[in-house]
Amino acid sequence: MRTGLLGIVLALLLTAQTAMAETVLVVGDSISAAFGLDTRQGWVALLEQRLAQQGYAHRVVNASLSGDTSAGGAARLPGLLAEHRPSLVIVELGGNDGLRGQPPGQLQQNLAAMVRQSQETGAKVLLLGMRLPPNYGKRYTDAFAGVFTSVAEELEVPLVPFFLEGVGGVPGMMQDDGIHPTADAQPILLGNVWPLLQPLL
Repeated sequence: MRTGLLGIVLALLLTAQTAMAETVLVVGDSISAAFGLDTRQGWVALLEQRLAQQGYAHRVVNASLSGDTSAGGAARLPGLLAEHRPSLVIVELGGNDGLRGQPPGQLQQNLAAMVRQSQETGAKVLLLGMRLPPNYGKRYTDAFAGVFTSVAEELEVPLVPFFLEGVGGVPGMMQDDGIHPTADAQPILLGNVWPLLQPLL
């Protein structure tokens, strides 16, 4: 009898602990999906490891898709919010919008919608900024980079100005395609995110 009661109590405690564990939802593209790598090498997996090592009970859901755009992320987000009920949403999108030359105004509209949708559920938001190579022209690259700053300021969310800082264009840090970071770059990506992410936990 005692053994049965003990099992029930332990099961209830485990259920309660799981329910109490807050969720970090990462909505990104191929960079956060660890394109070209074992996903266990990616910065999101490294984040999960660091949280556990530092005693955080958070679980991490990586909802990143290679090739995704801000429009795709905005379309997917309501379902992800309903399913996972995150306490923190990390938005890492926009790179593919820029590479395709899509209007910065459209990117801004989509990112702002994602931030607002997340905030309406009570989740905190961290925005990861991107920049484009200079061959896209100064006018477009400046407008593109300015989108992230504008959204962060308007909706009062923290911003990592350039997620690929110390990685983009650095020898050995990018795969042969020149777009996706190598395994060696993943700890640097996490290092770029962590100082702004930790206070949100």
